[in-house]
Amino acid sequence: MNERQGFSVAGIPFVGFCLLLGAIAVWLILSSAGQQPPLPRFFGGVALMVFTAFLLKGFFQVAPNEGQVVQLFGKYAGTVREEGLRWTNPFYTKRRVSLRVRNFESSKLKVNDSDGNPIEIAAVVVWQVVDTAEAVFQVDDYENFVHIQSESALRQMAQNYPYDAHDDGKPSLRSHGEVINNHLRDEIQARLDKAGVSVIEARISHLAYAQEIAQAMLQRQQASAIVAARERIVEGAVGMVAMALDRLREQGVVELDEERKAAMVSNLLVVLCGDRATQPVVNAGTLYSG
Repeated sequence: MNERQGFSVAGIPFVGFCLLLGAIAVWLILSSAGQQPPLPRFFGGVALMVFTAFLLKGFFQVAPNEGQVVQLFGKYAGTVREEGLRWTNPFYTKRRVSLRVRNFESSKLKVNDSDGNPIEIAAVVVWQVVDTAEAVFQVDDYENFVHIQSESALRQMAQNYPYDAHDDGKPSLRSHGEVINNHLRDEIQARLDKAGVSVIEARISHLAYAQEIAQAMLQRQQASAIVAARERIVEGAVGMVAMALDRLREQGVVELDEERKAAMVSNLLVVLCGDRATQPVVNAGTLYSG
């Protein structure tokens, strides 16, 4: 069932029409007092007054970014989106549906990522009703439907990615935010199409390892960071040692044999790669003493 435009007319002109009918009804009732018999005109005025009061039931208001779904004896008769005071068939029943942009944050879900690690994840979903007929008639409660299906899509998406990036280049939950958010939005949209809802944005708002493995994973991350830092230090130290040897050879400061070069390289690497500050030792003897 797709949305279609419902019947309605501008309310302000119809207010004048109802006032005119009411004035005629009052005139008929008052003018019947001097006539014999007064019944025809009196009952005509009363009937017109009742009819005018019945027409008043057709007035309703439509706020900006809002739709009024109208039904005639249970049958969908259309949706009125024109803003302001409107009038429609008094037999219509009306239901207000907000077309404003809304958002909600899901609860923190505990799921397993693609590596089997338990994680906690939550998301913020920004959505909007675009088809009022589907939102009202295709699902029982479209707001509750959005919440449940969004959490289901979030759970499904989280199981397709690892928490941390690996060497294979596969996207991960922690490092590829744009890819993950786009996938999540598409997953939610696929579930909400039948409810007349458009997903504007979906993004991860909370991501962490589950408490039972959080400490172990933190130690693993720290170890990985230390190893990466050591690799950079060693790489820089080797470059500095090579540069020092090249400078000594080019400028002829001192001639070193292979054994002395090895000793110098060892000492420099200890100095450059050590965790603690080194204590200098002054050699007052000859280079080849001992």
